Amino acid sequence: MKVRGLPEPQGLYTPENEHDSCGVGFLANIKNRKSHKIIRQGLQILVNLDHRGAVGADPLAGDGAGILLQVPDRLFREDCAGKGIDLPPPGEFGVGMLFLPQIQDTADLCAASVEKITLAEGQICLGWRDVPVDNSCLGESVRPDEPRIRQFFVGRGPDTLDQDAFERKLFVIRKQCHREVWNSGVDKADAFYMTSMSSRTIVYKGMMLSGNLSNYYLDLQDSRTESALALVHQRFSTNTFPSWKLAQPFRFLCHNGEINTVRGNINWMAARRQTMASAVLGDDLEKLWPLIGDGVSDSATYDNAFELLVAGGYSLSHAMMMMIPEAWNDNALMDDDRRAFYEYHAALMEPWDGPAAIAFTDGRQIGATLDRNGLRPARYVVTDDDLVIMGSEVGVLDIPEEKIVQKWRLQPGKMFLIDMEEGRIIGDEEIKASLARAKPYQKWLDDTQIHLQDLPDEVEPMTPDGRTLLDRQQAFGYTQEDTKFFLTPMALTGQDPIGSMGMDVPLAVLSDRPKRLFDYFKQCFAQVTNPPIDPIREELVMSLVSLIGPRPNLLEPDDAGTKKRLEVRQPVLTNMDLERVRRIENQVHQVFRTYTLDITYPVSEGAAGMAKAVAELCQRAQEVVERPYNILILSDRGVNVDRVAIPILLATAGVHHHLIRTGQRTEVGLVVETGEVRRVHDFCLLAGFGAEAINPYLAFDTLASLRPKMPEDLSVDELNTRYIKAVDKGILKVMSKMGISTYQSYCGAQIFDAVGLSQEFLDQHFTGTRCAIDGVGMQEIAEETVRRHLIAYNDVLPYRDALEVGGELAYRQRGEDHAWTPETVALLQHAVRAGDQAKYQAYSRRMNEQDKKLKNLRGLFEFKFAEEPIPLEKVEPVTEIFKRFATGAMSFGSISWEAHTNLAIAMNRIGGKSNSGEGGEEAERYRILENGDSMRSGIKQVASGRFGVMAEYLVNASDIQIKMAQGAKPGEGGQLPGHKVDEWIARVRHSTPGVGLISPPPHHDIYSIEDLAQLIHDLKNVNPEARISVKLVSELGVGTVAAGVSKAHADHVTISGYEGGTGASPITSIQSAGSPWEIGLAETHQTLVMNRLRGRIAVQVDGGLRTGRDVVIGAMLGADEFGIATAALISQGCIMMRKCHLNTCPVGVATQDPELRKLFPGTPEHVINFFTYVAEEIRELMAKLGYRRFDEMIGQRDRLEFRAAVDHWKAKGLDLTPLLHKPDAGPEVAIYNCEDQDHGLDKALDHQLIELAEPSIERCHPVKIDLPIQNTNRTVGAMLSGRIAQRYGKAGLDDDTVHAKFTGSAGQSFGAFLSAGVTFELEGDANDYVGKGLSGGRLVIYPPKVSTIKPEENIIIGNTVLYGGIDGECYFRGVAGERFAVRNSGVTAVVEGVGDHCCEYMTGGVVVVLGNTGRNFAAGMSGGIAYVLDDSHDFHLRCNMAMVELEPIADEDMVMENQGHQGGDLETHGRVDLIHDMTRYDAQRLRGLIENHMRYTGSELAREILHNWDDHLRRFVKVMPVDYRRALQEMQARTQPVSRSNERVAVAGE
Repeated sequence: MKVRGLPEPQGLYTPENEHDSCGVGFLANIKNRKSHKIIRQGLQILVNLDHRGAVGADPLAGDGAGILLQVPDRLFREDCAGKGIDLPPPGEFGVGMLFLPQIQDTADLCAASVEKITLAEGQICLGWRDVPVDNSCLGESVRPDEPRIRQFFVGRGPDTLDQDAFERKLFVIRKQCHREVWNSGVDKADAFYMTSMSSRTIVYKGMMLSGNLSNYYLDLQDSRTESALALVHQRFSTNTFPSWKLAQPFRFLCHNGEINTVRGNINWMAARRQTMASAVLGDDLEKLWPLIGDGVSDSATYDNAFELLVAGGYSLSHAMMMMIPEAWNDNALMDDDRRAFYEYHAALMEPWDGPAAIAFTDGRQIGATLDRNGLRPARYVVTDDDLVIMGSEVGVLDIPEEKIVQKWRLQPGKMFLIDMEEGRIIGDEEIKASLARAKPYQKWLDDTQIHLQDLPDEVEPMTPDGRTLLDRQQAFGYTQEDTKFFLTPMALTGQDPIGSMGMDVPLAVLSDRPKRLFDYFKQCFAQVTNPPIDPIREELVMSLVSLIGPRPNLLEPDDAGTKKRLEVRQPVLTNMDLERVRRIENQVHQVFRTYTLDITYPVSEGAAGMAKAVAELCQRAQEVVERPYNILILSDRGVNVDRVAIPILLATAGVHHHLIRTGQRTEVGLVVETGEVRRVHDFCLLAGFGAEAINPYLAFDTLASLRPKMPEDLSVDELNTRYIKAVDKGILKVMSKMGISTYQSYCGAQIFDAVGLSQEFLDQHFTGTRCAIDGVGMQEIAEETVRRHLIAYNDVLPYRDALEVGGELAYRQRGEDHAWTPETVALLQHAVRAGDQAKYQAYSRRMNEQDKKLKNLRGLFEFKFAEEPIPLEKVEPVTEIFKRFATGAMSFGSISWEAHTNLAIAMNRIGGKSNSGEGGEEAERYRILENGDSMRSGIKQVASGRFGVMAEYLVNASDIQIKMAQGAKPGEGGQLPGHKVDEWIARVRHSTPGVGLISPPPHHDIYSIEDLAQLIHDLKNVNPEARISVKLVSELGVGTVAAGVSKAHADHVTISGYEGGTGASPITSIQSAGSPWEIGLAETHQTLVMNRLRGRIAVQVDGGLRTGRDVVIGAMLGADEFGIATAALISQGCIMMRKCHLNTCPVGVATQDPELRKLFPGTPEHVINFFTYVAEEIRELMAKLGYRRFDEMIGQRDRLEFRAAVDHWKAKGLDLTPLLHKPDAGPEVAIYNCEDQDHGLDKALDHQLIELAEPSIERCHPVKIDLPIQNTNRTVGAMLSGRIAQRYGKAGLDDDTVHAKFTGSAGQSFGAFLSAGVTFELEGDANDYVGKGLSGGRLVIYPPKVSTIKPEENIIIGNTVLYGGIDGECYFRGVAGERFAVRNSGVTAVVEGVGDHCCEYMTGGVVVVLGNTGRNFAAGMSGGIAYVLDDSHDFHLRCNMAMVELEPIADEDMVMENQGHQGGDLETHGRVDLIHDMTRYDAQRLRGLIENHMRYTGSELAREILHNWDDHLRRFVKVMPVDYRRALQEMQARTQPVSRSNERVAVAGE
């Protein structure tokens, strides 16, 4: 369905890329007392969440806002009476809220359709009402698409039994009306839309600013409009195109989040058509198809599916638990009944996976739920006069503190429900216990569940002889790299193998070699609009359980209790497992019947025969399902000299989509038996296109053949087990990159883009998958397959006794073509070392000339030179072009001190910028050297690890870059192996020596687009002079994300191509994620211009730029600036060994080994020469093109033309013209960066703080400040801390020099980056990100003195508190949300309870928890210590023990006895600022911290603990990271600090 207001697809823009997120809130009277005040308060919540929405180029056009109410009976009854409409009693009539086209004829046709269908469904047409509106508040971009808005009143028909049946009829009417009008073909029919049609609720929404909702809808100002609930939504979409339909709420819900599996969810719903029936809906079900085709947004689609379940008889909470289940698999803390409920329903419906905070209502109940990861904030308060206020933040409504009886939050996987008919709140335990015990779910599971591993052994196939094995390997494209760099390390380590230095080989479609179909697909990944997950540290939310076989009827919930289900713990089947599946019929009384479909065909039919073979395979699959068999095995074991196999991915996707189209897919399980699959990416693709289980038989055979050469003596079974473990970990990581938790929801979800496949081929066999540039089709894929087969079986000489070399991961003779070869590396290094521009030109020609060998997409572009070139001297000088250059984000740690500082010095000399990477930076680099050079990195990166990100670091930046994703490993965090983390690196990164560092895959303060806007706001406050940049990676849809980034007020965005990357990364990511920068950059520019946002943001491109020609093409596709990493690294000595992660770099570039670092050959002059030659090449091209200034060239894609690769057997199908599309923007729309963003800093409370603290900042005099605060005051303290850090550095001021007392509810990021010497005391509560990046300050938060709540049982601060904190102390009298002290590096904190994932990734500091904890405590904790009061004696079940040990606190008498012998203080170790040995003196330290907590917050809990100290001490548990203890003991034995007096700094003359 086309959504009115969204532009037609053009160039690389498509409306399918739209994403949104939002602020959500609701207000409800528990006793169902209706009033107009509820509506006024609901609208006020919207206003106070205004910062969670967004505004684009039109200042009056918001992204959408809305409110859902109970039907306002008094308003409608009185108003309709004046129009001659006599409304029946409440509940006996329904009202539809309609958006109609402005064209009268079309509007009349729509109205006639509604009336006709209403009568046909046996209901009564009562009349129409025009909704009074005032459109003077709408923006100019919105008005052309403003609909006519009318309400239609429907009476309950005589044959409709009750109100529930009436609701179902209204649902059926609405669905039919939509389909009939949208399919009518009449002019502007797409403007027709019903926001709601119900006898209980009504939705008012549209494209206005949140504060203008009631100004537009005059009903909302009318005192007769009364409701007991108000559900509100403020939308933040990535694009701002006026889409009235996509504003929220929808009919039942508001959604803050992103459903990542929506493509698969839609497919599976369509696949159910033949098997779905409903006793409740009866024949009406058939009228509803397509069941979930209403909307293009994931939220609209989710609402459709939820509405279907409710109409089909599920309760609100039951339906929500099915669609967003808790993490039930292996959850030791979940009771058996609830686990059985979830496990039972897993067969009924696949999860709708992704981050989600959903508020929902049917007008009788209102509630909210949170996804299993807890990635969206939702806080609520309950008052003594029966109000419940829930919102994305606390403080959205001003409620007197003494009236509040509870403050709490939505917890991961939990639900909160208000039943207004019963007049009470129903908690998560009661809701789920009643549902879980309503039916005998465990008995049904016991009766129906079959675990594959429990079936008897069968006879496995024979292992092939050596000749047969080699033939099969060659037929399926195996190379020596597969065996050496994939299979062998996977079987030895059980891990996905690691590589480095990105990719520089041609795309599959450009390669001369026959590639596998897998190679044409790239994994999609989360960036900005949704977060990835860490599948290792947060394994508790992940699941690889897969169900094989037919699915029960979704709308008959008891049906699954009568249907057998075959379950596997993970989807990779051994040969024995597969034989169990194949012969299962004999073991389970023929409940399951398996049929093996041979996917080979006669090789004599050649490539031309494959299309026919695929069609016949799909037809055979359909017939087999009809016979009926309910498990299909697609097998290529039949491959031999006479038979060639259809690529297994084509066979799987083809059959999967064919059965979806026939409506049979849920009647059968799909299992794959294949010799083609071996890499993680292969398994993920098969899963993504429908495979429920996969048997890689040839990988197992290959491992058996490699066993004699293995360094360990392992059995074949052990090799296979480790290989499966490695594949499973890899699948989890790929799933988690997209924020997907379960294999069930990943299966069929198609989370891939194609690069180089024709859209016609994709539409037929991979329906719903997109490719931007067209490419090869069935014929070419078949040709590649047949070529491999001929090599295998025709005794071709080079391959007679050995596999092909491969040569994708590194340059090999007779291997794949590379851009960086020994020749090109040597040419560049000789050029820059000798100052030889001619040598550089030879290098440039080798890189640029692609007439014979295609290397990248830009090789298919040619310039349209000017008829009259301009003289070279008229072109702007290299000194101006230099300002557009930056080096890549390579951290100190990944590369050596010498290499890192050399780049910084060189870029500072020429006026460009070097990038710190995510490893922090030492303060001494901010000082100017004696010769005038500077080692300061102009770009300071803020990555998810937050290593050393403090106020001092941020104020010493020209640009601050938020690394959302990186080219070599999008969707993953960075990795620094432990052997590269010496004491120096550990000190700079505030971590533990010898412990590998993995940045979290997500930024824990960016779970959505509005969170990104908050982080941009935080960083801009600390350093208002710096540009805030966001780094994205090219994928289809990145342009839409970039538009959201611009609306989030970033000053700069980087689009990285998949070729880039220098650090350690899983090879799966290096090879298989991200797309070429040419595609992402072109889409970004086009989308920003269409949104009229291009002028306000600078666009940089990086990822494989190597020459001046690359830069000019980048400029013409839309880039202002250019990042060059690998080429710059090579210019200073890198020789592309691709061993960066091993610490063995022989030229001292990517190593921390002191001896190897001495071999570093680079100087700043080498780097300067390289950039000079690139700039001169750019100037020469500008002269030929006729451009004097660089700005004139940006976005001028009409000066490029696409050169079709007509002579290339594969690339001839490519079409790059979409990249050259020029949006039709008016002359007033900027096409390069020439405007400033408005960051709204003028509203910051910090201006007042800075003014009041002026004596402290200027003269170090103590001051005391007292101010009110509210949730709209965000990032309080950051600007003040930036001022202090600029003047005093990290040391800040003396303790408590600035003491500020606040009263109220603080907005997000309260106390962020707070400098030493500043104390913030808050009487009230605070939202997320308190103390983010704390830089030495003190935070104290406690409830108001008039509050009647018990602090230790109520929430006082939000999620992700102290993220990346470096130093300081905090005392919180109350409970914290999820991820407290995540990545804490040195802060001391006391809190009275925490949620899930506390102390995650922590590397330093002390955390004291005086209450309950959530699950997964200390996941990834490598430093610092924690003390937990374990009153319930179950902390060991809540703690992740992978990296820590639990210890009792030493007896107090022993501590006191040893007080006089406290030697070995560790003040010099540089990571945590504590005065005692962290391995001892726990009771003394703990008591002191609790005394501080009582002193600062007045905590009664602390007072009680201290009063009964001996009794409580025994209940405390100490959490101690194993590696941290080792490091402390080593450093205690070696008390000298690390010296760098002999370190070499690259400066002129060296």
